[in-house]
Formats: sequence, structure tokens, C-alpha cells
Amino acid sequence: MWVLISSAVVVTIYAAAAISAYQAAATARTPQGAVGWVVFLALAPFLAVPAYLFLGHHRMRGYLVARHEAQRVVEAIRDFGLRLAPEDGVLSREIGPLEHCAKLPVVRGNGARVLIDGPDAFQAIFQAIDAAEHYVLVQFYIVRDDGLGQQLQQHLLAAAARGVRVLFMTDAVGSLGLKEPYYAALRDAGVQVVDPRKSRGPRHRFQINYRNHRKTVIVDGHVGFTGGLNVGDEYLGKDPAFGHWRDTHIRLTGPMVTQLQLIFVEDWHWATDETQFEHLHWTPHADPDGINGLIVATGPADSTETGSLMFFSAISEARRRIWISSPYFVPDIAVLTALCHAARSGVDVRLVVPDMADHRMPWLAAFSYFDDVLEAGVRVYRYRDGFLHQKAFVVDDDMVGIGTTNLDNRSFRLNFETMAVLFDTDLAAQVDTMLRADMGASVEMTRRLADQPPQIRYAAPVARLFSPLL
Repeated sequence: MWVLISSAVVVTIYAAAAISAYQAAATARTPQGAVGWVVFLALAPFLAVPAYLFLGHHRMRGYLVARHEAQRVVEAIRDFGLRLAPEDGVLSREIGPLEHCAKLPVVRGNGARVLIDGPDAFQAIFQAIDAAEHYVLVQFYIVRDDGLGQQLQQHLLAAAARGVRVLFMTDAVGSLGLKEPYYAALRDAGVQVVDPRKSRGPRHRFQINYRNHRKTVIVDGHVGFTGGLNVGDEYLGKDPAFGHWRDTHIRLTGPMVTQLQLIFVEDWHWATDETQFEHLHWTPHADPDGINGLIVATGPADSTETGSLMFFSAISEARRRIWISSPYFVPDIAVLTALCHAARSGVDVRLVVPDMADHRMPWLAAFSYFDDVLEAGVRVYRYRDGFLHQKAFVVDDDMVGIGTTNLDNRSFRLNFETMAVLFDTDLAAQVDTMLRADMGASVEMTRRLADQPPQIRYAAPVARLFSPLL
């Protein structure tokens, strides 16, 4: 009897391994990922089949893009995209690849203010929520029921008490520790809450590798925020293990807020099957003296590798310099090659990364890539004044990106991300000053992998093997 059961289990596992290997070969997002999974499934099916069920990644079929279901909004966005297109001769950049990634146009008339670190960012966010007259849209990857989380909750409850419509959602994996009483207090006050445990989005145990990493706040369709900050006391620098938390958000006004709002509505629609178009304002307020920019939202539902393409496009546009700040450096081959090519072409390429680790595996994997870029002439700065979590870049003296996308495979292919990309010399000067200060609080990296301590020298190549998943 036991022999029959054991044989049946073995046959089932090998059959599942064969099916999974075929699926990986047919749908994996990269050739490296496909080969890795096929080899793993063939050599160790008893380990690989459960791992593939949890961690296997391919394009998310069936992600419902809400904009397709609201022709009026589609036409309005197309109309203001035409009306507010950059004036002839103003942009010297090739914007086609970015517009392809975003499926949205570059528009003029935007306002932008860089918000450095948690106290500055959340003061601006709470002020905007307190001034809301019609609605507030909130989405964070992580929300904790701690001091900062309770402050956010109180501001949302106060807005709801004034009759403001409030929508709130978060990610099931990122906010796994957020308990029901937090959601219940919001619901009881009339806030519309997406329960991530019951929503249609990436939420169950076989989808934990897909995460909605976006951080978005929108007020009345006129003011919007995005960037690296989640909601938790550590983002205010109150975690003694991390100390100072170095991060960046951006406050937006103008047509880019309408684009950001559209992305929120798509995520809400995917999670709930509800459209929110009729309840929101879709006529942007464009400043005649405003700047050009667009929201680039990427994710595993896209038909092309938009996350990687966005960074590749930015690097390719650099003529004099590209400086990038990211908490993780686990690039794909295309971005790694673009960085090395730019540096070898005489472009001033700099990376600012944390010296401290919050997630050990990607931190280790980065060391296996540093030799490649250092040899090409890229300068790598390891930030030491606490933990650096910002996602920002500046190209030459007129192009800036701030948002949620890390310089790693997870952000490129597994997470839903948002970047605000703007074209303006004054904004670029602000980000230049910010990154120079960060480099001043860093140590430039000179040691190669062979000169690192044994725990890094031997572990980094192993961690790199998992880079498609990190």
C-alpha cells in the first residue's frame, strides 16, 4: 500500500516538474529565469516544484486595465495629452521609449517639489489630506500600525468625518503584519478599504512573488505624491537598528497627477473589479509655466520589460552624466551593459547604494555586480549615515526620476512600480544637490570582490544565482 502511494507521489511530482518546466520555458520573463527554473526542476523536482509554485514568475495574464473600460476618460487623457504636449524644440530628449513604457504621453504644465526624508514628506502629505475637499486616494506597499501608521489613520478618519471620500489600499505581502482592527477603524468611519486578503490582485500564497510596490497619495485629483517612503516609524528614522532613514518622495501638481490617478484606478479596479472614474476629477490644472514630465508605471502585466526599459532609456539618454541612487543593485544584463557602455563612453556614471543591509540576499548579490561596473569606470558610493532607501536618478542637467523603482530585477519584472520622470533644469539642480550630499555621507568603493571579507567573497556569487528572484 505504502509503495503504491509513494510511487504515485513520485509520478505526480515528476509530472508536475515537467509541466512546470514547460510553463517556465514558455512564459518566464527572461531567458536566464527560464533556464534556471528548467534546470532546477529537472535536477531537484521535489524541491523545485514547491518553490516554483510559490516563486515562479511569468507575465500576469488577465490584468484588467481599467482605462479600457472608460472611453470617456481615455478620450479625455488623449485630448489633454495632445493639448499639453511639450512645445516644439523644448525637449532635446528621446521620449518615445518612456512613453511606450508608460502608455501615456509626456505633458507640460506640471509642478514638482522634492521631499527629502520622512518628516518632510509626511508633513506635506498630511497637510494635503487635511486640505482635501472631495476625495483622498491612498496606496502604500507597507503600512504599519505604529506611530506613523496611526497618524495616517487619524488624518484619514478626520477627512472622512468632513465628508471627504477616502479610498485606501495596501499590499498583502508588504502589509502582512497590519491587523484587522486597523482596517475596521477605517471602514467604520466610511473609508472604502481594499482588504488585500480578499482582493483579486496578487495576494495568495502562489502569488507572493508579485507585489504592488507603489506608494501613492492623491488629493482631489490636483495634488499627488509618490516616492520611496512607506508608512512606518522606521521611515522617520525611529528604528534604532537602521537609524537615519534616507529616502525621497515628490509632490506633484498638474497633468501628471491625472496620470498618477489613472494608475491608482487601474490598481483599484484590478483588486475590486470596481471602477472609480465617475467619482474622480479628470480635468488637470496645468500651470502655463510648468514643466514637462510623465508618470511611468511598470509591472509584470506589461507585454514588454518596461521596468528595465525605463532605466535603459534613461542611461542611453545620458551625454555627460547619470547618477542613480537605489537601495538595491541587482540589474539585468541590459541595464548592466548600458551602465558599463555609458561609463566607457566617457559619461560620468555614479551609483549611490547603502552600506547597510536591510535584506541580506540582494545586498550580497550586489557585490557580484560591482566588479563589472567598477572596471568600466562607474563610481560606486556606499552611504553610511543610516540606511539609504531612495529611488532617484538625474541625467545630465535636465532629466530627473523619483519614485518607487529599485535598480533590481524584482522592480524590473515582479513588482508594480511608479516613477515620476520630469525634464527641468531647476529640478535637476535640486536632485544634484541632494545626491551630492548623499555622496558626501558615503565612502567611495574601491575594493573588488576578491578583496572583500570571506563572508561576502564566497556568498555573493551564490546570491547572484538567485538574482532573477531578488
